[in-house]
Amino acid sequence: MKPKLIPSSKASALFIAGFVMLLFLAGGCVAVTAQPDAQPLVQTAQPPEDATPVPQPSASELDQLVAPIALYPDALVAQILAAATYPTQVVEADRWMQQHADLNGDALAQAVDSQSWDPSVKALTQFPSVLQMMDRNLSWTSSVGDAYVNGQQIVLDAVQVMRQRAQGAGNLQSTQQESVTTDGQAISIEPTDPEVVYVPEYDPWDFYGAPVAYYPGWYGVPGLYIDGPGIVFGVGVGIGVFGGFGWGWHHWGADWHRHDVMHDHDRYVSHSPTFINHNDFGHGHPLLAHPGGFPHTEMPHGGFPNGGFTHGGVSGGAPSGIHATPFSGFDHGGVTRSFSARGSASFSGGFHGGGVGHAGGGGHR
Repeated sequence: MKPKLIPSSKASALFIAGFVMLLFLAGGCVAVTAQPDAQPLVQTAQPPEDATPVPQPSASELDQLVAPIALYPDALVAQILAAATYPTQVVEADRWMQQHADLNGDALAQAVDSQSWDPSVKALTQFPSVLQMMDRNLSWTSSVGDAYVNGQQIVLDAVQVMRQRAQGAGNLQSTQQESVTTDGQAISIEPTDPEVVYVPEYDPWDFYGAPVAYYPGWYGVPGLYIDGPGIVFGVGVGIGVFGGFGWGWHHWGADWHRHDVMHDHDRYVSHSPTFINHNDFGHGHPLLAHPGGFPHTEMPHGGFPNGGFTHGGVSGGAPSGIHATPFSGFDHGGVTRSFSARGSASFSGGFHGGGVGHAGGGGHR
């Protein structure tokens, strides 16, 4: 049988269809080979374009925050700054102390040691009035904690500024209870007897020469405040019984030259999840800042470069202020709101001129 011939018109159509098919396949090959140039599935996150830095606190705001504690012994200042980053634990510890008022000495130390609090919070159980002050003024405590987490250097600088102001006003000098020494621009305050600590009582808003604006809603705790000029000391606190524990008095200190709170001879780092670390919002207190600037890690130990504090601090990103989180500022929610059921007395009562008298101890001028 003879093969059936395909008409020329149909042959042309088949030829064109085959050519189109080849082009399609060729295009598919091109598409396949181009696949490696496609965008990766995981891309580097970019910061939002509308992100704005949080304003940093002013020098006057920092002075206002540290005024109530700037004249405390160095180790106590260190404990307070560290514990302020754990405001909920401060509340728990103060309530626990009230519930265990019958404990003292070694029994108290053993019971405290078994708690899960940060070492700084445990350390403050040696000073119940200080712990109570931080609990009653939880807004202030949280603001201090936030400021310390985000600007350790400028907070420690502010303490030094207030000490210099007190010394310049003739209100800070060595006594039978504490030794005041100066190294460059750094003023240190230590107990005269290393086994007995006296917490000074003074008016933080009038003691530094020029008046300091008192913190809103401040609640005065008896035993930590006197209404009038000068400074007094009540009954000393023996800290020997707590010496065997890693959170005890002798494990704390302040390195004013490196701007560090020290614990066990090492730089203390808070692991509290309460506050967001914005990688240092400050460059040192304006009154102490060195104009040239020195990196924090290159600070020579034992002295200030050219006699001044550093201006650089820890390098970091966007600045932050003391109002950066729900814990910052008065009545901004967070811990302040969570524990408001304690009663309005915890956040009221005028500390400045509020009639909170000096309780106990007829101390020394």
